[in-house]
Amino acid sequence: MKRTITFLLLSTFFTVTLNAKVTADTPADPAIKVTPKAPVFTDAERQTELAKRRAAVAAKMAPNSMLIMWAAAPRNYAGDVDFYYRQENNHYYLTNLKQTNSALVMVKEGSTVKEYLFLPKRNPQFETWNGHMYSGEEATKISGIKTIIDASELAAFQNAMTKKEAFTSKGGVSIATNPESVYLLLPESDRDNEGIAEFSREEAFKTKLPIVENAPLYKVVNARPIFDELRLIKSPYEIKLMQHAVDISVEAHMRSQAMAGRAEWEYQVQAEVEYTFRRRNADYWGYPSIVGCGPNATTLHYEESQSPVKKGQLMLMDVGAEYDHYTADVTRTFPVNGKFTKEQAEIYQIVYDAQEAAAAAAAKPGATMQDLGKAAQNVIMDGLLKLGLITAKDPRQVRIWYMHGLGHWIGMNVHDVGSYSPTLKPGMMFTNEPGIYIREDALDYLPDTPENKAFIAKVKPAFEKYKTIGVRIEDDLLITDTGVVWMTKALPRSIADIEAFMAKASKELPYTAGGATHQNLFTAAASY
Repeated sequence: MKRTITFLLLSTFFTVTLNAKVTADTPADPAIKVTPKAPVFTDAERQTELAKRRAAVAAKMAPNSMLIMWAAAPRNYAGDVDFYYRQENNHYYLTNLKQTNSALVMVKEGSTVKEYLFLPKRNPQFETWNGHMYSGEEATKISGIKTIIDASELAAFQNAMTKKEAFTSKGGVSIATNPESVYLLLPESDRDNEGIAEFSREEAFKTKLPIVENAPLYKVVNARPIFDELRLIKSPYEIKLMQHAVDISVEAHMRSQAMAGRAEWEYQVQAEVEYTFRRRNADYWGYPSIVGCGPNATTLHYEESQSPVKKGQLMLMDVGAEYDHYTADVTRTFPVNGKFTKEQAEIYQIVYDAQEAAAAAAAKPGATMQDLGKAAQNVIMDGLLKLGLITAKDPRQVRIWYMHGLGHWIGMNVHDVGSYSPTLKPGMMFTNEPGIYIREDALDYLPDTPENKAFIAKVKPAFEKYKTIGVRIEDDLLITDTGVVWMTKALPRSIADIEAFMAKASKELPYTAGGATHQNLFTAAASY
């Protein structure tokens, strides 16, 4: 009995002491911001959102037409191992279902639109090995689509379409197979290699549709322009999901900046990023993480993360979480030791000012993405000329050090769909990501001409001063009725703010190269 009492007293003492220490060690206003809780939607809210999307698609379909959409096929990694399954974006946009071997059919007859979902029947043996499959009731609860047909009958439906024969399921559901137009997701051209790979099943089905007297019985229409236009404008529902993906990404950036000065290798910094993604229940990364130190920061898509982290160098991190099919895209460049050198700061400030100029242009009525790009390029051109890295205000010279565009749409793809010609409208989301990259070999590959020899001779002193410095700053922006919202505003961006953040944050996240100590922030977010 005495031993029991003693044990309980000791347990209470250590618990109180530990809690007191954690409370004392956890700052009242931490620099590292914990991701807010994920948005929660009711079944009714989700069904209403998806119904609006399907209605918007139907409104753009021709009279007497049909849309057929297949789920994404699993993709093989090697042998009998597949990649993580990710549903085809447009299918998910209309259904929110992650089920393989399913298909959505929408039939428009006059003002009436009928929706059918082909869904695999639950298979206990499959579920034992691979996990839960949707029941018809669950699929309806998620998507709001009420008419469910066993996916085992999908081949019969497709066969009926190729013969233009009536189709009636075993459960008595009839689908009219006499539309004038059939909408499919198809490659945009013979040179659309990505579309050819992703929509091969649709292309194969298209070739099987009947032709009589050299004329097709159906007019086949590519459905992608419909989705490209609709997905360009995000709904309030989508904006909440996007903001959560951004918030997860911001926390990952913050934690990485806090420990980078004590990391030995780039992959250790990347591990902190992807640990945060999983901890916050992100689906995955939206694209392979880019974590490049020193000269690696001058490679736009550096993905190896195999080089050492060295104090005195800049680290460029371009990382974004995907949450519920929506991906953020965020880049920060910061000094490993927490302090910019004079040369690093000079390059960084030009990029920062270019980003500010682009955002200011976005706030002007009638602005286009091209206008934003010109605003940023003009600032970079002036800055490079001042530093002696170019000899004239010549866009061709600028492209040596700034070789990509200003930004792109974001959403269900990191480089999301949609035309770049329209003026900016509320609901559009895009990246603002100017950069300057002084690659060590940049001058070595210029054509051997008198003009280039003269150029190299003039810029050589500046090049030697700034070489191996790579800077990109990337934020996610949202157009609203009142202007522009920086969705990534919580992540420090100016030189002063980054240096102040790193000084404070490094004290909040104890770390050794052998492994981080996550006690403080883990406790702070334990109820997440």
